[in-house]
Order: sequence, then structure tokens, then C-alpha cells
Amino acid sequence: MITTSSVFAQEGKLDRLADEMLFLADQFASPAAEGAAYEAGAGWFTSATALKPWKVDISFKGNALFVPSNKQTSTISNRDFQNVHSNGGDAVISIIGEENAVVPTALGGETSVRYGFEFAGKNYEFNAFQGANKTVLAYPFIQANVGLPYETEFAVRFLPQLTVDGVSFSTYGAAVKHNFSQYFKFNDEDDFQAAAIIAYNKFDVEYEFGPVTLDAGDENLGSLDLVDVNSDLWMASVLGSKRYGDTFEVFGALGATNSNFTYAMGGNGTLLPLINKRLDDLDKDNTQFKADVGFNLYFNRFKVSTMATVGKFFHINAGLHFRI
Repeated sequence: MITTSSVFAQEGKLDRLADEMLFLADQFASPAAEGAAYEAGAGWFTSATALKPWKVDISFKGNALFVPSNKQTSTISNRDFQNVHSNGGDAVISIIGEENAVVPTALGGETSVRYGFEFAGKNYEFNAFQGANKTVLAYPFIQANVGLPYETEFAVRFLPQLTVDGVSFSTYGAAVKHNFSQYFKFNDEDDFQAAAIIAYNKFDVEYEFGPVTLDAGDENLGSLDLVDVNSDLWMASVLGSKRYGDTFEVFGALGATNSNFTYAMGGNGTLLPLINKRLDDLDKDNTQFKADVGFNLYFNRFKVSTMATVGKFFHINAGLHFRI
């Protein structure tokens, strides 16, 4: 006979299991979320000079995020599970056969590491999350800039969902840039130009991975096969640029981004709603500083821009611009 206390005990253990899975999901997705901030904050500007009022710049751009090795793996210890919650007793999950293990992040590769846990009198096992095996993440998008009065420029960008090798991207956002060199006593177009920009970007990226099935041989509690990283990003930068003749311009910037991330897991089974409910309550706020440097090449009807961003990641943005 199943008593009420035993039912509550199993429900409590299922809740703790969901919380431990939340810890693993956070370790898995956090580097991808940090990288998303670099991608969302790149390419908003190519010059401190603003477009002339009501002139339009349509650009086709590409982002490439280079993933360092320290963002492709994380180290997990059995002590981490016991420390995640202070409810007492043994950890719900433990690494099978090891005290510590190096496991992939969403950007890493594959692993043979497995976890074990006991539930309702049965011993379950599941493999660690498998990464998307990405050393470079690249995707295109479209951006439009329009010149406004008072040396101000407004930009918007958009990309509907695009899937490349199991990684899906979508983004949209807006930015405002204002030139400060106009307030200098001497200000020719070839002089050094200074400006500031603020941008907002909504960025969503989904990483598919091989199914993580929590099974006991003859039954399972569910399966996970996707992590969705949704980011709201604000960026502020100060920038300068200098044009040399009619064909070449260099620019650089220092800035900061503030991102709020939410995660969601995809899959099926009893445990999935519990994990996603706790992921909804996980408020991840991240501030990062970055430096940008780049150059533009001007031609008769178009220009080509490049930008490199340096910080925790190395990121390149390139664009082809047409002015209307």
C-alpha cells in the first residue's frame, strides 16, 4: 500500500531531481548565452558619422562567433549536486563511476559521461548533454539605417528563424546613434568623428542535441533534446572614426552590454514541465564589456564594412551596404 507520506516523499524527490537538472541545464547553456550577447551587440555601427537626413543605408550582414575552448566544456562534481540545495540527505544525481567529470556545454562536442539516480525504487541513468560541436557560429541578417535631423541615425535589423546545422537563430532590434563632433568648433567630414549609440536587441537561439533520456531500462521519466536561449540585450557604446580620402575609413568603440536570459528545454515526459517551470524562475542577468575595431571600403554605389569584437569571445561582423 502506498502511503500519503511516501507519495509526498517521491514528489519531493522529483522536485529535487528537476532542480538538479536545472543546474545541469544552466551549466550547459550559460556559455551559449554569453556568446549570444556578442552576436546581438555586433554590427550596429560602422562609422561615427551619421547619414544625412532621410538617407537610407540597406546592408546585408553576417556574424561569426569564434568559440574558445574554455567555453566548450565545464567541470561537474558530485559535490555540486549536494551544494545546489541544502535540503539534507544524499544528492539526487551523481556521476556514474566518477567524482568529477568534464562535460560539454551547448557549444562543445560529445561525451560518454553518464549520471545515475534512484526514483520510486528504480535506478535510472542518463547521458550528459551533448553539445552542438561548434567552434564557429555564423548567420546572416538584414539591417536598415536612416539618417535623421541633428546628426542622428536610427537603425533596425531583422532575421526570421534560420537553422544551420542544428542551430536555429532569430533576431530583431533597433538602435539610435548621435554624433557629437557637430558640437566642435571645427568639424570637417575628414576630421575625427565621435558619437554614442544605444541599442536594444531580441535574440533567440536554439541548440539541438542527441536525446537525453532518463530511463530505467523498461521505462523512462522523459527525454530532452533541445535548449532554447532567449536574450533581451541592451548595448551602449562610445565610438570614433576617421576617414582617409574617398575610399577608406577606420573606426573603433568601447562599450558594454547588459543581457537578461531565459532558457527552455525541449523534449517530452514527466520531468520536462518541472524543469521548464524552474527555468522560468531562473533570472540570468549578465553584463559584459567589449571593444570593437573595424574599417570601411567605399565604392561608387556601395561600401564594405568589417568589425572585430574582443572580450570573452572573438567576434567578426562583415557587411555589404547600399545607400538610397
